[in-house]
Amino acid sequence: MTQNPTPSLDPLTALQSVPIFSEVHEDTLNALVTAAEVKELVRGDVLFNEGDEPNSLHIVLSGRIAIVMISGVDDRESVVALMDSGDLFGELGLLDSGARSATARAIEPTSILEIRYDHVRKIFDEQPDLVWAAARMLAQRLRTMDEALSDSVFLDVTGRTAKRIIELSEGEDEFTIPVTQEELAGMVGASRERVNKAISSFVRLGWLEQHDRNYRILQRKELSIRAR
Repeated sequence: MTQNPTPSLDPLTALQSVPIFSEVHEDTLNALVTAAEVKELVRGDVLFNEGDEPNSLHIVLSGRIAIVMISGVDDRESVVALMDSGDLFGELGLLDSGARSATARAIEPTSILEIRYDHVRKIFDEQPDLVWAAARMLAQRLRTMDEALSDSVFLDVTGRTAKRIIELSEGEDEFTIPVTQEELAGMVGASRERVNKAISSFVRLGWLEQHDRNYRILQRKELSIRAR
């Protein structure tokens, strides 16, 4: 059983795959690639911290980035999103110039394309219709946050755990999750002990097999019902 691979993208292909750049002329994108910087991260490297002053957005070329919010009371973490190959993040400061709203940390060896805001703003000035593409992307992010909020209200820890496992499986019955148990707990929004208890209950019921980060879904229908 192997971890689901994350494809590696070249910078130009990555830009073309992002909605806010998909309508930009290739010559302009090539100039943007030239001005951008590729950063190589190892697991645990922090790209930026919550509260940092932003000056760039980022696209994942390979690997995964966890977007994390940290409690100011007890330093507990909540993993609010996982960014895979082709995903763009860090764009909020482009629109409001506010501080970073979360921390971005590599959870495996990761390659990032970093693009400064001033280069993106120049393209927006030349093609103002692109702002609508950025607005649509932010609207989708808000819908995702609304769903997460709904889950926290209407699903218990066991239900949220089932839902996250299904999401991380990416449609495969045998898979390796790309996060630690602590990070999985952060995605669920509960303690590691409670998430482990939920997983153990799925194993006892015969819905799931689990060894370290390796999982095998035996009863996807039952697991899906529990995630509703």
